[in-house]
Amino acid sequence: MVISCCDSRVHVTSLFGADQGEFFIHRNIANLVPPYEPDGGHHGTSAVLEYAVLALKVAHVIVMGHSQCGGVKGCIEICKGNPPVPGAQDNFVGRWMDILRPKYDLVAGIEDAAAQERAFEKQAVVASLENLMTFPFVQEAVSAGVLTLHGPWHDIGEGGLEYYDPETGAYRPV
Repeated sequence: MVISCCDSRVHVTSLFGADQGEFFIHRNIANLVPPYEPDGGHHGTSAVLEYAVLALKVAHVIVMGHSQCGGVKGCIEICKGNPPVPGAQDNFVGRWMDILRPKYDLVAGIEDAAAQERAFEKQAVVASLENLMTFPFVQEAVSAGVLTLHGPWHDIGEGGLEYYDPETGAYRPV
C-alpha cells in the first residue's frame, strides 16, 4: 500500500517501476495519516488503511512524501498565522492540516524558507508513520512481523529519493 500526496506530480508507480495495479494507492493532501480515532465519523484514510491491512493483508505500507508540497506549504502559512485563504485554519483543509501542525515546532527555527519547507515535508512523513502505529491492527501486524512501514521522500525537481531511518531519526539517500 502507498499513501501519497494527491499532487499530480507524484507518480508513485513510475518512481518504483511498477505496473498499474501493482500498488494499492491512497492519495490525500500532504500524504497524511490521521491518528486512530474510533469515533464513528467518516475517516477515508483510516478506512483505506484498515482495508489494506486487514482485508488485503498488504506486507508494506509506504508513506510517500515529496518536495514542493502545496499542502505542507499551506500548513506552514497557517502555523505562521497567514492562512493561504481566509478561514483556512478552520475549513476542511485546515482541519486536515491539524494532523501535521504539532511538527511545526521542529522546523520553526529554520530561517531559509526552502529548507524549512523541505524539513516540514519530511516531518509530514514522520507524523504519518507515527500515526500509523496508533492503529491497533497496524501495531499487531508490525509486531507479528507481517507488516513493515516505510517513509520515503521524493525530490521532484532533482529526481532524488531518500528514506526515513527510524533508528537514527534521519533521512538517507537511496
